[in-house]
Amino acid sequence: MTSPTPPAEPTYADRTFRSPAGIAGGVLLLLLTCWIGGDAVFRGEGRVPWLALAGLLTVVPIVIAFTLRPVVLANEQRIEIRNPFRTITMPWTAVADLRAGYSSELFTEGGAKYQLWAVPVSLRQRKKAARQQSRRSLDDPYDRTSVHADVRDAKARMATADQTMADLRELAERAKAGAGKSAESSATSASSASSVSVRWAYEVIAPAVVGAVLLAVLSATG
Repeated sequence: MTSPTPPAEPTYADRTFRSPAGIAGGVLLLLLTCWIGGDAVFRGEGRVPWLALAGLLTVVPIVIAFTLRPVVLANEQRIEIRNPFRTITMPWTAVADLRAGYSSELFTEGGAKYQLWAVPVSLRQRKKAARQQSRRSLDDPYDRTSVHADVRDAKARMATADQTMADLRELAERAKAGAGKSAESSATSASSASSVSVRWAYEVIAPAVVGAVLLAVLSATG
């Protein structure tokens, strides 16, 4: 008699948090870089095409790293932070706090701090949101708005970065509350708190370093 197949662990779709302005700026920079570099490659003379190729090999990965690559992927179990040169993955039980001051930051139970490049903080947006909230309080000085409507609209009145951090904090609190209900949570939370995975983005670093070395060699021997 065959043993029953154990049920598969539930999978949760990732929520994706990116910076639209960063993506738009990255696309424009890549188009401009490829246009200038391509023109030098096809129309340049002597060593110019080789210098242009080395420059493209250096600049393009860096532009991609700082504009298109940053993203935060989060589900009910873990969070993945993809920064320009590193990818950090950890379960929510390893997260101690999420803050958005002058930059968005995640703090682990072990005291480590990681910046969320995909969630840039705009002080201008924050001041605008504060003015809107102040104007709203003047329009409704006796707080006659429904409590449910006020809670529902609270995020909509925040700056984009503050909205994102509020969403991530909700996911973290929900995951920790779910882990706390299980009888084995005390044993698993201690082990998961230390299971922070950090991987360097060699697919970005390697071509940029090679291009920089080639550019330096070509410039020195010219």
